[in-house]
Amino acid sequence: MVFGIVGLGLIGGSLARSIKFHSRHTVYGCDLKETAILQAKMVGAIDGELTEENLSDCDVLLVALYPKDAVDWTLNHMEAFKPGALVIDCCGVKRFVCDRLYPAFEGKQAIFMGGHPMAGRERSGFTYAQDDLFENASMILAPAPGTDIETIRRAKEIFLSIGFAKVRFTTPQEHDEMIAFTSQLAHVVSSAYVKTPLAPKHKGFSAGSFRDMTRVARLNEDMWTELFLENDDLLLTQVEALIKNMQEYYDALKDRDEERLRFLLREGREIKEALEE
Repeated sequence: MVFGIVGLGLIGGSLARSIKFHSRHTVYGCDLKETAILQAKMVGAIDGELTEENLSDCDVLLVALYPKDAVDWTLNHMEAFKPGALVIDCCGVKRFVCDRLYPAFEGKQAIFMGGHPMAGRERSGFTYAQDDLFENASMILAPAPGTDIETIRRAKEIFLSIGFAKVRFTTPQEHDEMIAFTSQLAHVVSSAYVKTPLAPKHKGFSAGSFRDMTRVARLNEDMWTELFLENDDLLLTQVEALIKNMQEYYDALKDRDEERLRFLLREGREIKEALEE
């Protein structure tokens, strides 16, 4: 099987490395940064550069770009895709991408499916790509309505074979709603938390809690700004819910309401324990 990977940053580079680590598939890759292509070649993550000439050889195309760029690249190259090729984006939002690409692929021989590898690191670029990044991760897939079951089965088998622990199928709406809570809200909280005036003085006073809370504040602001704004309606709902919850803790502390504070803390602990069961 021949894979084409568009964008050799952390996710695209890790996909390339994972495919080569787990299989003997051929992998072509391209990136705006020539250094990323050279690095990928040097470590054996790709067999060569993805070009206009070999694009039509690819059985699977993984588009690991920012959402707007992913849509533009796919629309600009779709006439060159191999008949039957599976084209999957790797963006952190799905409605923006799928709303534009589902209709574009209607009547086409290539097949588009929304995708999102659920793994990452706080640093970006091919330098930080890993062949085991997806070892315990799930691949989320959002097939277009009417996608045949054989294509869905094939997509699942592909990602399990290249190192993902599981594959989860969903809709663009459900994906974006859940990601607003599980990922985007966490990045908002972490970014806001490190702005506390005491943060620069943390050394010697901090341990695991501080590391956990601040890890994802080291983010790519260009990418996350785009992701936030393309999911702003659902993210705002989550931010509003968090503000409401925080207000309850604030009020209990301000009023020195011991019973209310104990109740809020117990409630949080019980919810966390229920999530782990």
